[in-house]
Amino acid sequence: MRPRRFRRTATAALVAAIVVASATLAWAQFRGRGLEMLGIGGNLAPEALPDGDFVICRLVYPEARLFGRGWSTDYPLGERNLSIRFSELTRTRVSRAADGSPRHYLVRITDDALFQCPFLMAGDPASMGLSEPEAARLREYLLKGGFLWVDDMWGSTQWAAWTYELAKILPPAEYPIEDVPLTDPIFRAQFVVEEMPQIPNIGYWRGSGDTSEQGADSAIPYFRAVRDDDGRIMVAITHNTDIADAFEREGDDPEFFYQFSPKGYALGINVLLHALTH
Repeated sequence: MRPRRFRRTATAALVAAIVVASATLAWAQFRGRGLEMLGIGGNLAPEALPDGDFVICRLVYPEARLFGRGWSTDYPLGERNLSIRFSELTRTRVSRAADGSPRHYLVRITDDALFQCPFLMAGDPASMGLSEPEAARLREYLLKGGFLWVDDMWGSTQWAAWTYELAKILPPAEYPIEDVPLTDPIFRAQFVVEEMPQIPNIGYWRGSGDTSEQGADSAIPYFRAVRDDDGRIMVAITHNTDIADAFEREGDDPEFFYQFSPKGYALGINVLLHALTH
């Protein structure tokens, strides 16, 4: 039996504490989209991380199509802000640079540093396009104890694209996708999450006042997972929601913050703690 974790409700205390149209494009056009194009090549994870403190790595995956911004969706503020709040709201030591800012890295599937990253985040995963060697390398990472959280995919078309790629990494007959119930320990790692939050892109929300970006096709948000043979979650999947926008956009709009960020951080911190303790 897994040890019980201490609990705290995600209430106003958390608020006080932390005060897109899709376009399908050709493989050849986007598979080679480089870090230099975005001016962020200097943030690649080193082969040896500078300390043993916690750090989030952003998975720079090859893109076969674009539904949003590809691998750079919600980067870098999503990782930066989540790391800051994680250090503030838990006792976890987060790796910091000399200026005190939280470290977070980019990592490509082919980088040796992949196996140094304790936690991978991937946004807009329906845009992913993996070769068999790349899929095999991610499978090796996950089976050796790695953790991948994919977020910000909406509706049945994006779900089909993502699960096609996931099947290359973890064959579904051996590693099926499951819906994670709210009774699972991941929803109570620190904060008690009583419902799966649906968090929209801030631009969509401002224009519509709605939370479902694909209408009826994305009306219900899901937390799904793939587990290893011991029951450990290897891949966390948040579908029909953009949890990372709660981190990335926390300072953009007070109304957006109060409506979505506490819920997003409650779930995000639970996911980080669960990954570190299982």
